Amino acid sequence: MLDTNIKTQLKAYFEKIESPIVLEATLDNSTQSAEMLELLNEVAEQSNKLTVTTSGSSKNIPSFTVGKAGEVARVAFSGLPMGHEMTSFILAILQTSGYPPKVEQSVIDSIKGLDGKKRFQTFISLSCHNCPDVVQALNLMAALNPNIEHEMIDGALFQDLVDQYQIMAVPTVILNGEVFGQGRMSVEEIAAKLDTNSSARDAEKLNAKAAYDSLIIGGGPAGASAAIYSARKGIRTGVVAERFGGQVADTVGIENFISVKETEGPKLVMALEQHVKAYDVDVMNLQTAKSLSKTGDEIEITLANGAILKSKTVILSTGARWREMNVPGEQEYRGKGVAYCPHCDGPLYKGKRVAVIGGGNSGVEAAIDLAGIVSHVTLVEFDTKLRADAVLQKKLHSLPNVTVITNALSKEVLGAEGKVTTLRYEDRANHQMHDIALEGIFVQIGLLPNTDWLKGVIDLSPRGEVIIDQKGETSMPGVFAAGDCTTVPYKQIIIAMGEGAKASLSAFDYLIRS
Repeated sequence: MLDTNIKTQLKAYFEKIESPIVLEATLDNSTQSAEMLELLNEVAEQSNKLTVTTSGSSKNIPSFTVGKAGEVARVAFSGLPMGHEMTSFILAILQTSGYPPKVEQSVIDSIKGLDGKKRFQTFISLSCHNCPDVVQALNLMAALNPNIEHEMIDGALFQDLVDQYQIMAVPTVILNGEVFGQGRMSVEEIAAKLDTNSSARDAEKLNAKAAYDSLIIGGGPAGASAAIYSARKGIRTGVVAERFGGQVADTVGIENFISVKETEGPKLVMALEQHVKAYDVDVMNLQTAKSLSKTGDEIEITLANGAILKSKTVILSTGARWREMNVPGEQEYRGKGVAYCPHCDGPLYKGKRVAVIGGGNSGVEAAIDLAGIVSHVTLVEFDTKLRADAVLQKKLHSLPNVTVITNALSKEVLGAEGKVTTLRYEDRANHQMHDIALEGIFVQIGLLPNTDWLKGVIDLSPRGEVIIDQKGETSMPGVFAAGDCTTVPYKQIIIAMGEGAKASLSAFDYLIRS
């Protein structure tokens, strides 16, 4: 199951194992159980500190636990941890053994200080690129705190549990039998959500920070580029980010980043973060900017937790988010049939009927991908024709289980018993209403700039984009902007990086001249 190259890598990783580890499996006579036992044995062969037993008694078959010898295991995998989740498995072994994690000490202290029994279950799909982040975060928390248990569950393998918890999106995290959260979450985010005092402590620390020369709001490609260029000038630089990497972290395949033939969003985000942290940049993650004002020569950024940061210049690089349909029922059934990532959530709709909203490249690509999983796809487009590339349209029309509806306005999402059942749309030609019976709706209609908090302060375009000139300057002196949140055409990663560099150089020029 594992090739020679992987085995060689595992031998090197497992030299870091601190204490003996037991992999205890619960198996039956199924093919999946045989595959799991084969995987566990091959992994265990790479270190004399690993032992495999088949004496498990879990209700979920096949499954296995990862535990320190002589202790009750707190990490479990229900399903085969292949693909993206192989890394989760290897890290679970190392961290359970006592190998120190690469996490800030303040986060470790917060995790260790959590009290009360907490049993987490994370529902994943092996094609989900966001799931490993959540699985690895919760595995780490279980390794650090004896009050915490965590189980990864492959939703495609345990349909009864998917139905029991009405899982319609991955990753979905269950805590003590109740939904805790959905979507990509870092260990810092999860710890902060559980530690109710963390926000006040953060605000106190942030308020004590000295003023910056350049403060970047947003940690995507534009923000990362701006931070590197600013730090290289030797000026005091800070980055405020809700989530470092931004929208790129949710991107699957990247094949147009010049000099890199192909990569994935999470890999690029990791490289960006490592590059930024190689310089003297104060990265303030999990922080949301709420308002911007200027007093004298200083610009003030007020955060959601009440903290106020000051800087001589500010670079806005807040990026964009998925555009929503804004129809009744969309928010009510978000994560319960309304989804925005077909690659992540598609496997949960195997054999079901779904709709894709949007006839651009993203929408048509989603419909093509989903057609290989679900029973039927209905693509709904507002315009009178599809806007995707011709080659994509040709492929779409060749699929027997796809219906295309154009000139249609989505009007309402309907459901029953907590799940989506119907998409209602209006025929724009004759204004007649129609209902499509289905189980899932994937929204693929573009992006919206994250600039709502700037209305009335910075000049915005009718589409909500920050208006900038050729130097990245905004309507407020000392405030610059870059990337997808601006009026710059063509929202691309490589363009955002260039715009971030430009805004940073302009901010530096402003500093030395004023």
